[in-house]
Amino acid sequence: MRPCICNLLAQLRLVLGNHRGNLASVRKGALKFGSVELRDLKKRDARKLQALLIKDRAWLSPWEATTPGIRYPVDARDLISNLLYQQRKGSGLAFLIEVEGELAGQINVANILYGSVSSASIGYWIGKDFAGRGAMPIAVALTIDHLFDELHLHRVEIDIRPENDASLRVVQKLQLREEGLKERFIHIDGQWRDHRIFAITAEERKGSMLGRLDNTHSQ
Repeated sequence: MRPCICNLLAQLRLVLGNHRGNLASVRKGALKFGSVELRDLKKRDARKLQALLIKDRAWLSPWEATTPGIRYPVDARDLISNLLYQQRKGSGLAFLIEVEGELAGQINVANILYGSVSSASIGYWIGKDFAGRGAMPIAVALTIDHLFDELHLHRVEIDIRPENDASLRVVQKLQLREEGLKERFIHIDGQWRDHRIFAITAEERKGSMLGRLDNTHSQ
């Protein structure tokens, strides 16, 4: 969420400029744990991403954002262009999720703010063939750790529809705190949908998110 405080804009632009080195270093490498790797989204990924989005249309479409009154065709090139634009501005990060070297899904960071806000939000999806295999909790854990450790953010938020049991299991495994409900928050699959709010701050983490995941598995 963005605060509506106009006199913060100049401060935020200045601090964003000071963090571009961190954002650039992310794009040069990858985040990895076991067989799960997050790598930077590239224009050349359009063909493979398009194929997966079309293959899993029935699986993904109930959870995808839509525009009221308009139905856009699946267009990976346009999706990548928009995400990379946000990344160049310093307000987002775009990763592909690979499992054992195979494209499995995406995880994106949006609304990156620094200064007195220092926060971001995470969105993600995974292909049907990779669901339930533990890849997504690892991907989210890697991303949150990166946002805290490398970008030095203070708060990370994930918003999830109440009906999305699979996504809810991800934040439950990572023990994110629930904050409340955003009513009619995002237009998805033709209607304005409520979203449950989950978040974590740097003080709450106490170790790494991967460590939290290990603790959950051991219980």
